[in-house]
Amino acid sequence: MADYREKYEFWKNSSFFDEATRAELAALTDEKEIEDRFYRDLEFGTGGARGLMGAGTNRFNSYNVRRISQGFAAYLLKTFGEDAKKRGVAVAFDTRNNSDKYAAQTALTMCAAGIPAYLYTFTCPTPMLSFTVRDLGCVGGVIITASHNTKEYNGYKAYDETGCQLYPYTADAVIAEVNKIDITRTVTMDEQEAVKKGLLKYLGDEEMERYIEAVKGQADYLTDGAKAALKAVYTPLHGAGLVPVTKVLSELGYTGISLVKAQTVQDGNFPTVTSPNPGDESAMELAIKQAVAEGADIAVGSDPDADRIGMAIIEKDGTARFLSGNQICALLINYVLMRRKDRLGPNPCIITTVVTSEMGSDIARSYGLSAEEVLTGFKFIGERMTRLKESGEKTFEFGYEESNGCLIGDYARDKDSAVAIMKICEMAAFYKAHGKGLGEVLDGLYEKFGYYLDHLDNYVFTGKEGAEKIASINKKLREIGTALSPDIAYMKDFEKGVDGLPPSDVLKYWFKDGSWMAIRPSGTEPKTKVYYCIHDNDQKAAAENLAKKQKLIKDVIDSI
Repeated sequence: MADYREKYEFWKNSSFFDEATRAELAALTDEKEIEDRFYRDLEFGTGGARGLMGAGTNRFNSYNVRRISQGFAAYLLKTFGEDAKKRGVAVAFDTRNNSDKYAAQTALTMCAAGIPAYLYTFTCPTPMLSFTVRDLGCVGGVIITASHNTKEYNGYKAYDETGCQLYPYTADAVIAEVNKIDITRTVTMDEQEAVKKGLLKYLGDEEMERYIEAVKGQADYLTDGAKAALKAVYTPLHGAGLVPVTKVLSELGYTGISLVKAQTVQDGNFPTVTSPNPGDESAMELAIKQAVAEGADIAVGSDPDADRIGMAIIEKDGTARFLSGNQICALLINYVLMRRKDRLGPNPCIITTVVTSEMGSDIARSYGLSAEEVLTGFKFIGERMTRLKESGEKTFEFGYEESNGCLIGDYARDKDSAVAIMKICEMAAFYKAHGKGLGEVLDGLYEKFGYYLDHLDNYVFTGKEGAEKIASINKKLREIGTALSPDIAYMKDFEKGVDGLPPSDVLKYWFKDGSWMAIRPSGTEPKTKVYYCIHDNDQKAAAENLAKKQKLIKDVIDSI
């Protein structure tokens, strides 16, 4: 196997690569960066691929997009045969730099393999791509996005025929095909030729309208007066949520929605934020300031591919209260179940993940629902939704994960900011009509279910050495086991495939006080993620409890 230097020299000098790629590589002087760009191939994991854009085997670029697409096409042909050539794939892109270019290359690589591609002509939310795969009956789908990552990143999310991101056993089969592809032997097709042969078909407003109608189908009745009384500020953070979110709210009669104009511009440089993640309060700063200035009830936001949400409540005294994903979804679960408690399906359930707060599950159980847990990532929620629908065992009502995403309804198999923001606005308007703010509602839930403090720490380690350190953290923790603290009641190592779930590099500790802590390497970024769910008497006690548990992990990481 060639070492990174050999690969670098090949890419720098081979006429196969375009002039811009070779010039970018020739200008490199930092040996560590050269190593990081070439020490491995860009990984295609359970949801697809994500990485820094640039030249190199370990970078997101046109060559890797074509390589991955050709491998995915080979899998689809092996799995579906001639049916793949009839049903095709749906392809979309968000507002990131180069996303439209990479989407076109994905579609044309599929066409070269004989698989028709339905390509969106404008930026598209990830959940809309999931809906489209299902709506058109495609064998798969792809959206070019790096979700909430910073501007330097892009990515490739692959979907199965149910509109769900690839489940591990499917991803493994696709990875095997991708690994067979020589990056210099990929085959694509000319766009005009693909259109002429009927292989490349374009999607536009009609398909978006079908998606918007599906989202609106999740609305519960509210008077026109209650809707008109709501004042909210929305920011798409330069992303693809602008049109669908505003159309849904406008068509339902929410007339008091104002936009953060500076952030309605679709710009892959995300010029007004450091990172376009609405789950970070800093990204929502402009929306929150505008909401306070306008005397709004709430501020809401979505990320570049419009699957994640952010939210702040503007209290009656004019101060802003920024909520976590767990808090947002706890409010939503309570509201949705309260409104629909007499209209739920047989054996209703919610689905969360192993790193999601217990609060939402406690609320669901209080309404008589069961709560299921799956591994981290909405693909696991989506896959479980499909299995439950096939078996008729339970009725899915709500799915969410702590990372600021949820789905209500089964029109898609991914988290959706459009339906979440619609229901947040509906919820805020409903309670406002009854003289309550959402802050009061949340505090009431704490009084009933106890105080929950949920927190996430990210430990970032970049480059080859960083990847090695990330891999060593859970290895070290496995060696220590429950000896990490005398307060630990028990621990689960999900790498062993516990609770009927697929193996995953996740460690979860339950403490004697009822709190828990989970550690896993990120599947999309160079970081170790540590999740905490602290259940205590009040906010102050919970904060002190959290600090003690944070020190346990920090001491281990610092020692490596």
